[in-house]
Amino acid sequence: MKSPLLVSLIGKTVAKTSRLKGGHGSALPGLVAEKLAPDFLRDVLGKLPRGVVVISGTNGKTTTTKMVVELLCETGLKVLTNDSGANMTRGVASAAIRKMKRGKLNFDIAVLELDEAHAVKFVRQIPPSFSLLLNVFDDQGDRFGSRENVAKLLATVAKNTRKAVVLNRDNAPIAKIADDLTEKEVAFFGFAPKLAPDFPDNEPGKKFASVELVKFTGSNATYKIDKKNYTAKLKLTGSFNVLNGAAALALVREILGEEFDAAKMIAALEKVQPAFGRGETIVINGCPVEMFMVKNPAGFRLSLRSQYDKSADTMVAINNNIGDGTDPSWLNDVDFRAIREVKVASGMCTDVVAKRLKNDGVKLEKIEPDLKKAVENFLTNNSAGASRKQIFGNYTVILPLRTILEKLAEK
Repeated sequence: MKSPLLVSLIGKTVAKTSRLKGGHGSALPGLVAEKLAPDFLRDVLGKLPRGVVVISGTNGKTTTTKMVVELLCETGLKVLTNDSGANMTRGVASAAIRKMKRGKLNFDIAVLELDEAHAVKFVRQIPPSFSLLLNVFDDQGDRFGSRENVAKLLATVAKNTRKAVVLNRDNAPIAKIADDLTEKEVAFFGFAPKLAPDFPDNEPGKKFASVELVKFTGSNATYKIDKKNYTAKLKLTGSFNVLNGAAALALVREILGEEFDAAKMIAALEKVQPAFGRGETIVINGCPVEMFMVKNPAGFRLSLRSQYDKSADTMVAINNNIGDGTDPSWLNDVDFRAIREVKVASGMCTDVVAKRLKNDGVKLEKIEPDLKKAVENFLTNNSAGASRKQIFGNYTVILPLRTILEKLAEK
């Protein structure tokens, strides 16, 4: 068995070598750690004073994790997280290696975003103190199959949680998990019944929510926390992001207990910037270009419903790499009719995107599979009156897209 100190030194060397060769190496050190010392994560995370928090679900993991981390940091806690977006166990191990000093983690608590299947693997090795389960929606079929399968995975996460589980009251598969948690502390977050039209893939539940989204307009949101209303002006947009705010507040309330200060946490929530590729904006020659990551039908529908700007020029780019789900037929469940027109379609699935847009009566101006060429065309082809641009893309599109836009912004 290799010591945590030796594993961390080897992992840091692997990461440095990977970067020198042009890779980002976000998960590679963790992969090496798993091979050298299978108990590495358990050994280093098991020593954190406040334990480990796991956040999982179909949509919203990255943004909600970022919210929770920043709220906890506002209280003075030192928080470890896997903010590179690598939401598998090896991604967590890589995050730990990057932050280790002399073989130790100088943190109070770890808040980790985990893919549904990897969350199960993780909690069986390291039972978390707290878990937050956001939702279950239809994802790419080649990943987890049915909603029932995903719900079973997340139920396993809940059963392996030691202290408290926070659930989405208004997502039926998630709310149902509470039925088998009779010996655990369970808390709920949700939205007021009158907001149901804004969340068409959910249905209002009847459980008491410790944090409830009462109303919202744009990025202004009102949350009811322990029967008192608090209003926040968020830096994030979209109905699902203001609901993610309720989820984050509910989880932090459980973690902090009597230390929880609602007014202070609302103020901290107002400062949270969009996560990587989730409504993030890069300005190029004075024109804001906003990126929206869409990975499944529910997420794409919600993004078009609450973040699409009719006055902006639009580009859609979809890949079908393993990280995206190799079957692009999930696009058949997305209603594109809200889009005025699409300037450019790009990525590996331009034929599927073009067909879907045509079937929904949406004008498509240009097809360009090469992402760099597509972006360059998109930025120079301006509609009359359009002062901003928006790009909808899935996981392996957003990663290189952001790099392309950043380089263009530097010119």
